[in-house]
Amino acid sequence: MIVSIDVDAQKTFTPLCPKELPVAEGHLIADELNAQAALANLRVMTKDAHHAAAKWLVDNPVDMLKPTGLPDADLTWVAHAMVGTYGYELLDGLPSAKEYDYCVWKGVDPELHPYGACFHDIEEKLSTGLIEWLRCQNADTVIVGGLATDYCVKTTVLQLLKGGAWKVIVNQAACRGIAPETVESAWQEMRSAGAVVLENAEEIKKYINNQQNIF
Repeated sequence: MIVSIDVDAQKTFTPLCPKELPVAEGHLIADELNAQAALANLRVMTKDAHHAAAKWLVDNPVDMLKPTGLPDADLTWVAHAMVGTYGYELLDGLPSAKEYDYCVWKGVDPELHPYGACFHDIEEKLSTGLIEWLRCQNADTVIVGGLATDYCVKTTVLQLLKGGAWKVIVNQAACRGIAPETVESAWQEMRSAGAVVLENAEEIKKYINNQQNIF
């Protein structure tokens, strides 16, 4: 069973929302996410879904990325992916939420600002149910793409690698990151943890076909 996961593919993380957390070319990944989903049996959506009373909020971008002292919201961020806003929306060209087979909304609680899709909290005690759902579906391969490479994608991939015996493939063409140095570090960390990092959906298709031929 192959499952494709779209991690936080939202307008808030693109140049479409320049006052939020714009990731260069973040708005260009929808086609590649759809291409990887075409290789899968099931498709998962994850979204940041933040509250106006979130305790990690700051007004000025210069105040971002500073320690908060909070156990489950480690750094300060400007408002992004606030529920009901334009930035909260999925990228154009992606399915509606109801068209996905499983959905994760994260960061709804003002106390929490998780990065990974598998847990609501940074300490990884409060499951979103994603790992359990994947086990119930007998997933053997999970394909991941989304935003941003060096935060939510990386953390989700690392959580998935710890959560089951499935193969985790990361689609580089379906990801975009914030800063070159942290993106490169993220790719290295994911590979070291056991993820298979491939260039695009076409390469993933070849890889999956080769694996099926071996077994």
